[in-house]
Amino acid sequence: MSANDHPVVGIIGGMGPDATVDLMQRVICATPAKDDADHIHLLVDNNPKVPSRIAALVEGHGESPAPVLVQMAQNLERAGADLLAIPCNTAHAYLDPIRSAVAIPVLDMIQMTADRLAELSSQPETVGIIASSAVLKAELYGKALEAHGLHVVLPTVADQDAVMALIKKVKSRQVSMADHQRFSDIANCLVESGAQAIAVACTDLSVMGQDGLISDVPLIDALDVLTEAIVTGVEQLVQSPVRDSIQGVQ
Repeated sequence: MSANDHPVVGIIGGMGPDATVDLMQRVICATPAKDDADHIHLLVDNNPKVPSRIAALVEGHGESPAPVLVQMAQNLERAGADLLAIPCNTAHAYLDPIRSAVAIPVLDMIQMTADRLAELSSQPETVGIIASSAVLKAELYGKALEAHGLHVVLPTVADQDAVMALIKKVKSRQVSMADHQRFSDIANCLVESGAQAIAVACTDLSVMGQDGLISDVPLIDALDVLTEAIVTGVEQLVQSPVRDSIQGVQ
C-alpha cells in the first residue's frame, strides 16, 4: 500500500483491452492536473487472457473467470494498489470473490451506475440497458435498479444479437459508420419501448462513444461513472485511508 498522499489505483483490465485503455485516458482527462506529478498513479493488468465471461455465464460450459480475476486483484494489491477498479460490466458477476480475496476496496461500477440513474433529476421509472448478454442473464443491472424501484427495459432478441455483434466489432477494431447508426437505432428502440433513461452498460460499447447516440432521454455511460469514482476515490483516500470513506465500495 502506498503513502496516503499518493494513492495507487489498480485496474483489473483486458476485458477488452481497448476499454481498459479508454478508461485510462478518461481518468487522465478527468484529473485536475497541472503537471505529470498531479496525475493518478495507475497499476494496470491489461490481461486479455481472462477466460470468456460469455462462455461461463451464457453458454454455461466455459472456465470460470473468477480464479484469474482474483489472482489479478491480489497481484495488484501486492504491487501497491490502494483501490481497485474493473472496467468490465460482465466481470462484476465475480465481484464478491474478488472483494473477499483482497484487503483493499474494490469499486462497484454496476451499483454506482444504478445509483446515478436513480439520482437523475428527470426521475426515470424505466431504464433501457445496452449490455452484453451475460450482464443481462446475470441480471446485474436488474437487481441493482430494482433496489431503487426502477424497472428495466431490454432490447428485443434481434437488437440484442446486434449488440453482441457490435461488441465483437469493437474487439476486432472493425467498427463502421453503419455500426454507429445501429448503436443509435438500438438506443432509440429502447426509448420507443418505454425507457426513460439509457445505460451504456458495456465498456466495449463505451469505446464507440455516445456523440449523437440519443437525445430524447438521459444517457449514463458506466465507464464515465467508474472514471469519476476513481478520481473521487483517490481524493477520499488522500483525506482518509479508511475503506468505508470511499464511495462505491459498499
